[in-house]
Amino acid sequence: MSESLERSARISQLKELQVKKLCEVLDKSSGRGWRKLGEIISNDRRFKVSSDDMEMCSLKVLELEGSPSLMLLRLMGERGCTAGHLMDYLKALGNSEALQCLKPPALQILIQPQPVALLCGHNLRLSCHAVGKSPLQYQWFKSKEEIPNSVSPDLVISPVQLKDAGFYICRVNSGDAFDFSQWAQVDVLNVATPCGQTYQSLDGRLKLVIQPQSQQLHVGETLQLECGAVARPIPRFQWHKNGAPIANGTKRKLVIPHVMQEHHGRYRCEISSSTERMWSSEVDVVVDDLYAIGGGSEELSPDQLYATDKVALLIGNLSYQNHPQLKAPMVDVYELTNLLRQLDFKVVSLLDLTESEMRNAVDEFLLLLHKGVYGLLYYAGHGYENYGNSFMVPVDAPNPYHSANCLCVQSILQLMQEKETGLNIFLLDMCRKRNIHDDSTRNVILKVTANIVFGYATCQDAEAFELSSSGFTNGVFVKFLKKRLLDNEKITVVLDRVAEDMGQFDATKGKQALEIRSSLSERRALTDPILPGDSVDLAHVHSRQWAKAHDLPESMCLDFDCGAQIKLGFAAEFSNVLVIYTHIVKKPDDMSFCQAHVTDLSQDLDVDPKEMNRETPEETGIYLLSSSLPQHCLYTRLSSLQKLREELVFTVCLQGTFAAMDDDHPIHWTKSVNIGKPLIARLDLHRAMRRNSCLQTCLMPHSPCHSPCHSPCHSPGPEHHLHLHLGPQQALDCNRLSPQHLYADICESFQGAAGGCGDSYYENAGRGHCQPALESGRFSSSPGRLSTPIEAGDDINEVQTVFINSLQLHPQ
Repeated sequence: MSESLERSARISQLKELQVKKLCEVLDKSSGRGWRKLGEIISNDRRFKVSSDDMEMCSLKVLELEGSPSLMLLRLMGERGCTAGHLMDYLKALGNSEALQCLKPPALQILIQPQPVALLCGHNLRLSCHAVGKSPLQYQWFKSKEEIPNSVSPDLVISPVQLKDAGFYICRVNSGDAFDFSQWAQVDVLNVATPCGQTYQSLDGRLKLVIQPQSQQLHVGETLQLECGAVARPIPRFQWHKNGAPIANGTKRKLVIPHVMQEHHGRYRCEISSSTERMWSSEVDVVVDDLYAIGGGSEELSPDQLYATDKVALLIGNLSYQNHPQLKAPMVDVYELTNLLRQLDFKVVSLLDLTESEMRNAVDEFLLLLHKGVYGLLYYAGHGYENYGNSFMVPVDAPNPYHSANCLCVQSILQLMQEKETGLNIFLLDMCRKRNIHDDSTRNVILKVTANIVFGYATCQDAEAFELSSSGFTNGVFVKFLKKRLLDNEKITVVLDRVAEDMGQFDATKGKQALEIRSSLSERRALTDPILPGDSVDLAHVHSRQWAKAHDLPESMCLDFDCGAQIKLGFAAEFSNVLVIYTHIVKKPDDMSFCQAHVTDLSQDLDVDPKEMNRETPEETGIYLLSSSLPQHCLYTRLSSLQKLREELVFTVCLQGTFAAMDDDHPIHWTKSVNIGKPLIARLDLHRAMRRNSCLQTCLMPHSPCHSPCHSPCHSPGPEHHLHLHLGPQQALDCNRLSPQHLYADICESFQGAAGGCGDSYYENAGRGHCQPALESGRFSSSPGRLSTPIEAGDDINEVQTVFINSLQLHPQ
């Protein structure tokens, strides 16, 4: 290409690599950078850059990976600036390094070698092709060693052996210039190919050739699981234990040295490429109990602390009926569930619970607690704190709500203490602002124990925030908690480190800080092993009950009279969220169209027909589990399974058209399917509160329990939440836990978190949910009720200035 043609090229025609290097140079230069370049261009009437344009460029500095130089170049390109003009400006700028970026490279690699996984004995071919201004010379390397006689664009090894596995790179010389290709990993699998089976083509589908094998180990031995597949490019691997992805389990071989009982479980590997995904077989890993003398290769050291069991209840409330909606609780609960299961916790994760459902879920949770158990309760949603007592707000709480409508954390702790638990952990991801509508005081008398840990997402009388953009993101607390949760450290040390991490986060610095309250006197950690205690029989009974919340229906194949076969599969996104998918296994040759969908679902689930049977998981609201689902199916997401009163019976409808038919009207075949009560539906949380365990607390002044005018109705109406009137021995816990998550949208036009009422406040300032009745009239269940102005701390405008990529703060 001639110099004149290069100069006439528009800036938009510059190669991406050239623009990237140029922007990096101009962004980091102070005296001869993008600001000075803008001043030079502003003197040229053809491409005048105004002060507003420069201000627009400067705003890019505030964005993550934002480049003011790139914005400036785009403005110049829109106004007709050519590469020649840009060269002249850079010469005037005196930035020779930036000018060098525009010179065409003497050598360009057009075809890069690709990573590949193949079988031992097959042929390996790696390719690297380049163009340059003089004759090209190639030299291949394996790691840092030259490969003899490998001086052509294609490296061929035939046949490939195990010793040939490794990383390869090619150096290309063109005169005085040279460049290296990208690294290409070669994975060689030693597999005996069954008679009659070949794996000749690597350009087609993934081919699974090594399956993991079940193992039985003693504590202290090394666990090794292997999974292998052939593909070009090399496939990706993700190991799962008990349905949860394993951190750092992204290699073909999973190696865990010094296994403990917590590594006992079911394992399988997910193998994926850019277009396909498949699963290995699921295998059992059994770790023998070596805590008894002579029971294994090692004994539990005298100073090793342990749990008799580990159980966790995770609740995320986001779809409130009378209060602003939240986003982060769904993501937070999902990710913490996967992490806790890796720590061998029995986890039940629930979304959007009413008051009665929350109380019944806590009842079931309490049944699993006995001497020495580690009990963990995580809550994300709206909440508040009065007189040192924390309250969690159910999704059906009225506006405004009181302690009688919510669950009190301290009352739950009191009941946990009666179980002689080994460790009680509360992680409360909610706001702790005072509720001015609740003037009741509690009289919860707690035992003096050295096993309690509170991790509050924010300080007393402060808000907790979530970060949200167009997609789904974590709340601030879990954003940092998930990076530390698997650390083998005392739980208070883990939370201390999370607090330090949160303190370095500019977006909420001075707005939200983790508060830790602990009476823990021993070095107890979430990673402690499990050693069943004396009450093992009772524990097993309760564990089997809790395990019902994880029971998925078995996948099934349905055969229709027309000759078509449908696979009906199930997956669990949460303990109360079921995914149903249908896949065409086979269809008659003369059938031109074939599709199967589910219909006639129970009215208890309140499923929108428009969101059923969609072609992608995301279309039906399955965002977190979508990567683990099979492709080319129709998907339906069933939430709120706790409301299911009867067995789940639905219809699978097959639609088909035949090529020989004159019209295009489909023919229908149907089959009725009964999958019983899946997941949490088996625990019947929808029932009226059955036990006294979560309800028995001290009587409270100003409580509905003391008022004879309250009728025995459990479900709240639009303005009041009524309770059964019980005697002194069965008084309701009227100060129930009600965390109301303060999430305030920090929009581009954010005006601060000052109080206000009416729609205009929410349109201009976002939503603050610190207190029960702080929402404006448009969120109130009673039209015309006055809203109380939101109590605000510092000016949140300064938070906006450090936000990146239009992230928004939402108080919980």
